Amino acid sequence: MFDSMILTILLWSAAAFIGVIGIGVLYVLLLYIADVTQTKQTIRRNFPVIGRFRYSFEHMGEFFRQYFFSMDREEMPFNRAERSWVYRAAKNVDSTIAFGSTRSLANAGEVMFLSCPFPTLTEDVALPKTITIGDGYAQNPYKTNSLFNVSGMSFGAISKQAVLALSTGAKESGAWMNTGEGGLSSYHLEGGADIVFQIGTAKYGVRDEKGNLCDEKLREIAAHDQVKMFEIKMSQGAKPGKGGILPGIKVSSEIAKIRGIKVGQDSISPNGHKDISSSYELLDMIARVRRVTGKPVGFKAVVGRQDFYDSLFSKINERGIASAPDFITIDSADGGTGAAPQSLMDYMGLPLKESLPFVVDKLIEYKLRNRIKVICSGKLVTPSNAAWALAMGADFITSARGFMFSLGCIQALQCNKNTCPTGIATQDPRFQKGLNPADKSVRVASYIKNMVYEVGTIAHSCGVKEPRALKRHHAKVVTENGRSILLSDLYPIPDPEGSPHIDTLGV
Repeated sequence: MFDSMILTILLWSAAAFIGVIGIGVLYVLLLYIADVTQTKQTIRRNFPVIGRFRYSFEHMGEFFRQYFFSMDREEMPFNRAERSWVYRAAKNVDSTIAFGSTRSLANAGEVMFLSCPFPTLTEDVALPKTITIGDGYAQNPYKTNSLFNVSGMSFGAISKQAVLALSTGAKESGAWMNTGEGGLSSYHLEGGADIVFQIGTAKYGVRDEKGNLCDEKLREIAAHDQVKMFEIKMSQGAKPGKGGILPGIKVSSEIAKIRGIKVGQDSISPNGHKDISSSYELLDMIARVRRVTGKPVGFKAVVGRQDFYDSLFSKINERGIASAPDFITIDSADGGTGAAPQSLMDYMGLPLKESLPFVVDKLIEYKLRNRIKVICSGKLVTPSNAAWALAMGADFITSARGFMFSLGCIQALQCNKNTCPTGIATQDPRFQKGLNPADKSVRVASYIKNMVYEVGTIAHSCGVKEPRALKRHHAKVVTENGRSILLSDLYPIPDPEGSPHIDTLGV
């Protein structure tokens, strides 16, 4: 009898164990199905069930960070506080924080905006002002009030799903999108955003069979009404002095056709334009592209040799103001989304905190500030960064990595490979399938709208009606001795009636 009871208990225990295992397996199966069919979270879709642990650990990290993890401001190249703000802005959820700032206000270089005792009232708030680029100089000038825009990321470097999501989101929020040097794809156009077409050193998308700039192909690109401007890329923040690098593993037949190269072939752009070797030739190229396309033309560069700008601006004044670029995009020398040698990413060029005020002041000195608009990029992913750039004199801000975060980038640092787990910087269909453009485009639009809103909040706290009214006297920066100084004192606006510097490049 006793043995029978033991046997019965064992049988019931075994049945219960098998039942629990079965329920567990069924539960995991249901989680798997739920993860692979949902489109909101790329990590869960690409890594079903297992991907859920990331979100759990991220949430628990808030409580256990003081014991096991780095603090908010210690991670690089973008810290947890910066990434978290972008994620919340993109998801359009509450972006408030509690218990005080994790930012050290005593560190040299920290910027602090000065609150006005009489802040701008809600009823007096104005939208960002409209700016016209190329007005009176391009046949089809570009008029926009967009403040925050998508910087250059080539189709190839990022997936077609990412391109489509960015274009659709930018259209929804009234922003523009830069193509990067990889040419214009159908996905750029399908999303409906205004497009800035970038002409890189390899002339992808506008080159002839020998790799030279082709006027006929320029006209074809310009014929698209969505293409509003052309940007000649002289250099970029990830690798000043070196051209674009797209590993052959990312070069699909579609990308190869757009770029005019072979499938699977490494796409290595020249480190400079073969047809631009002086200030004169740069101005000639700008004039040519503007004449052929009828649209505003500018150039993008990382500031290095500062006497180049004396040379360029003096030659513009020699030729006449019509010869000037319609805009200059200043890229910060602190990296970017592209693959690059570490020696260039870490040590070449000037960061935006130095280069932006330098170029703005040079434009004022040579009386070209009203003629040439200033666009800037470089780790400007949060409202405080963008507000600083506007206060320093920028007309527009662009971002690449900020928009990657809005798409779900987790800073896996796989951009230079083909293994991006979020489907953004990869051409591998296994990872791309997790990125749903319809869902992610909403996040892109929310990121832009929340960015503009919070930059406006900073502006109104400073007592001005709209973001572009921010000036250098509205903020201070902490110096090495721990005391702060007005940005207007650190970077005083030059006297436009003063004498320009001597042309030291002689080109």
